Amino acid sequence: MSKTNQPDNTPVPTFRDQLLAGFRASEERMNGESKSALHQVRRAALQTFETLGFPTIKHEEWKYSNVAGLINKAYELEQPSALTAEELDVLQIPNLSGNILYFVNGQYRADLSRIVSPASEVQILSFREAMSEQSEAVGAYFSRLADFQDNAFTALNTAFAFDGVFIRVPDNKTVAEPIVMRFINDAREANVAAQPRNLIIAGRNAEVKVIESYRTLGEQSSFTNTVTEVSVARDARVEYYKVQNDTEQAYHIGTTQVRQADSSLFYSATVTLNGGFVRNNLNIVLDGEHCEAHMYGLYIPNGRQHIDNHTLVDHAKPNSYSNELYKGILEERSTGVFNGKIFVRPDAQKTNAYQSCKNVVLSPDATMNTKPQLEIYADDVKCSHGTTTGKLNEEALFYMQSRGIPKQQAQTLLMYAFAEDVLNKIKIDPIREYLEKVVAQKLAI
Repeated sequence: MSKTNQPDNTPVPTFRDQLLAGFRASEERMNGESKSALHQVRRAALQTFETLGFPTIKHEEWKYSNVAGLINKAYELEQPSALTAEELDVLQIPNLSGNILYFVNGQYRADLSRIVSPASEVQILSFREAMSEQSEAVGAYFSRLADFQDNAFTALNTAFAFDGVFIRVPDNKTVAEPIVMRFINDAREANVAAQPRNLIIAGRNAEVKVIESYRTLGEQSSFTNTVTEVSVARDARVEYYKVQNDTEQAYHIGTTQVRQADSSLFYSATVTLNGGFVRNNLNIVLDGEHCEAHMYGLYIPNGRQHIDNHTLVDHAKPNSYSNELYKGILEERSTGVFNGKIFVRPDAQKTNAYQSCKNVVLSPDATMNTKPQLEIYADDVKCSHGTTTGKLNEEALFYMQSRGIPKQQAQTLLMYAFAEDVLNKIKIDPIREYLEKVVAQKLAI
């Protein structure tokens, strides 16, 4: 047998090996920055990731979400892209004005972005710029909210936290225009990975609206692992929307970690329209009295899509309120997961906490797994949780057909009305109108 025909026994690098090599390569390019306090956090996070490894279905938190398909691929960690503004036109949300920030394959694209709010109203920087220009402010919050000790993906993101968005709203300022973060993975040439890190700081009595949007172009696989830390100071108000409309080849792991101070408001809606594998972690600590947290979610998987929403509301202080409503519509062979936790700490008397998850399963091959959890260590509280999973209301369907509405149209109308409970919670008109249109199109079975 000739030498060229001999089998190649060189081991194929795993994604884990690829990530470790990518970290070392990035570190070699840092020069003096590798000694900074921020980079020491990255190093500690990488060590944690090496220790934890990727989760398996043996981990309780990942029992219904198998990441084997994600990690059994190779990805380009710093894939360049020549994506142009013209190519992005098809992804625009009609009539949406404001601060629009584009990130392509995890890298900030100033040439595609626009910042319209004055600097006196809000400071908006890429995370890379902020680490250089606002290192003290970044260091005061970076990895202080999102703990990576027990979460492999948060540890991984922290280790690779090189770009993303830094937003700081000064005390007593209202940001008139929304801040839209558009994360685009260009997977037309290769499998790509992006790990954006976002930090949002709302000062005392400040107000801001923030949107995260995720899309992938191309037929190759993409992996997005994002962490967003949100600090909401006393009397501040933050609206936060997350919109995912990705491809069947897209893997998304996202963690949003929020801490609220006294009398603050955090209002959020997460809408997942498409994506091969999606895991959304939304964790809120009500670390003050008279806080309010509102959480809304809508997910509409079809095909073999898998969408997992994990939420945690931690009532750490008394006299606060949380309200949560998540809804899912599952078609074909899709799977959904909802795990909602509410903690009420011993000192959190007079807490009001409500949680509801409602699902419609349209196919016998679709699966929905739900696990609502309440842990209450205070005795003067009002808390409730509930979940339902079933088919469309047959009586309502029969009634509509008896009034001359064709069955298919009646089904679409019922599903849209079901979804509208969440869509109506989106307070930015162009985004709500865009989502209503996309949802109507997807539900037109």
